[in-house]
Amino acid sequence: MKKNYIFKFLLLAIPVSAFLLMSSSGGRSDGRSGSPGDGGNTCASCHNGGDFNASVDISTNIPVTGYELNTDYTITVNTTSSSSTHGFQLVAENASDTKIGSFSSGNGSKVSGDRITHSSPSSSGDWSFTWKSPTTDLGRVTFYTAVNAANGNGNAFDGADQTVTASTTFSSLSISEAKRLDFDLFPNPATENINIQLPSSVEKASVALYDYLGRLALSKNISNTDTKIDVNNLSKGVYILKVIAGNKIGSQKFIKN
Repeated sequence: MKKNYIFKFLLLAIPVSAFLLMSSSGGRSDGRSGSPGDGGNTCASCHNGGDFNASVDISTNIPVTGYELNTDYTITVNTTSSSSTHGFQLVAENASDTKIGSFSSGNGSKVSGDRITHSSPSSSGDWSFTWKSPTTDLGRVTFYTAVNAANGNGNAFDGADQTVTASTTFSSLSISEAKRLDFDLFPNPATENINIQLPSSVEKASVALYDYLGRLALSKNISNTDTKIDVNNLSKGVYILKVIAGNKIGSQKFIKN
């Protein structure tokens, strides 16, 4: 009798397992992005043990200065691996781990609630889609993604797949007038030095220059009596200069000749 129960259980487990595998091949609707709001969960509990030298990168046309409200931006997930079968899930969360904005699907992807995932396995592991920023200021946004590089045999439990994650963060440009810092920057463009003229009500501030990949290139503390910044060692190009004084912030584009 006990053997019959085991046999019946195995018969039931086969179609259930097949259904789970088929549904995952079309993306997951539960939280598997690796984000804090998803509890750090990915599909690595099943898709693991393999090594396809996989890595993933998130790129976007959101400026390094931050996103505008109620605006469409293109988000791209790029995977590098030796696998020929890939799936992904991506979410956008603010500092409170709350999902913000909304997605519109692109080729090979679909929207599933407040997240976006693959609609079918991808050979390239590359997906592009649209994220619309929120209509009200909900703070900085971080995009989290988890990508599965699979061996393509349809068995997620064979210990031969690989899961990788990535994230990238952008601030909001929606700064209230009370928190906006106005300042003058000259000369611009410049080769050797620039000067920051602070408002008369501000005695000191911190300055940071970022390149267009969002990398910090230079930082310095300034005051009304020490306004000069040496930019001679910066590479030629366009930078975003941010000035922070207390709870106020301002930014301008700077060109290094």
